[in-house]
Amino acid sequence: MEVDEVGRVHLLQSVPLLHPEQQVVADMLQGWRNRQLSRNLQFATINPRVRYVQRFIEHLNVMPWEWTPRMVEEYFGDLRSIRRLSHASLRAHQSALRDFTSYISNPDYGWDRVCEGLFGTHPAQVFFEWNTAVHVQEFEGRPAKRPYTKRELQQLFDHADNEVARIVAAGRKGWFPAYRDAAMLKIAYSYGLRFNELRHLQTVDFARNPHAPVFGAFGVCKVRYGKSRSGSPHKPRSVLTAFTWTPEVLQDWIANGRGPRDGLDLFPSERGGLVVESTLLRRLRRYCDELGFPDGLDLHSLRRSYATHLLEDGWDPVFVQRQMGHEHASTTGIYQFVSDDFRNAALRAALDRTIKDADEQRPEA
Repeated sequence: MEVDEVGRVHLLQSVPLLHPEQQVVADMLQGWRNRQLSRNLQFATINPRVRYVQRFIEHLNVMPWEWTPRMVEEYFGDLRSIRRLSHASLRAHQSALRDFTSYISNPDYGWDRVCEGLFGTHPAQVFFEWNTAVHVQEFEGRPAKRPYTKRELQQLFDHADNEVARIVAAGRKGWFPAYRDAAMLKIAYSYGLRFNELRHLQTVDFARNPHAPVFGAFGVCKVRYGKSRSGSPHKPRSVLTAFTWTPEVLQDWIANGRGPRDGLDLFPSERGGLVVESTLLRRLRRYCDELGFPDGLDLHSLRRSYATHLLEDGWDPVFVQRQMGHEHASTTGIYQFVSDDFRNAALRAALDRTIKDADEQRPEA
């Protein structure tokens, strides 16, 4: 039995299978992987989907050609009640499994003939609209997630700087990762970056903006690893520097933190590779706990804060949309949180205008 590069299975009658069930499942997964590769999906997308299927098989201890809708409902009922999986995570699991069962039950790929010949049955689609989570809206994030207020951001950045100073003053190791993480938090906010965009930045990704010479050599940030659509490469974009303090952060980090290290990576790890998300997230969570911040703040909150604060400060929504790399304004609207301070100030200004107009129109006594 062989699986070609697009996932079709070819039977080799002269080769017996020592462990037919395990071999067929392994070949099914390989064929499905090949089909996804032929669709130009990224490995970061394919690998978790394969693990979802493997986990489903291990939990049920039932082969794919024996799956039933009832098994689907029991499995995801457990995930919801025990592991408290979010709606978006649940859909990701089910989407992967639905795609896999569509592949193995499609006669064009030949798995029905293989299973009929070896096991006397054939695989079928068991994931339907009536037993899986539906995609009801564009945004499926948790309601508790929110941006930082400007005061919280200032406290966070000051706390991160103080941590670096404390480590240096104590003569302890660890000043470099603390300094690097402090700079990463500030740059993530400065350009509204996702973590994967942030970690892939290089020193050559910055350039002058002739329309804003005040920023010097850091007027534009070229984001090369922007979020991609399914089956597409990373989407690059240019983000214009908007905050006057951003070049100072970059200059100081490159001169005194990163130093003359080999390679072009702006934020290398201690071992020279790229920083992993858990490293920065662990430090951020510790800082938030030490500052007594409430739940709902995470790394992505820096990106939320960037969009929110620009809009609050009166920047054009189209400009913010382009900076964020969104094709549609409705996507940027998801990030448009308006703080209580801003709303109160806007309300106060509107009331002041109303009172002033009323006074001007009131006839003299």
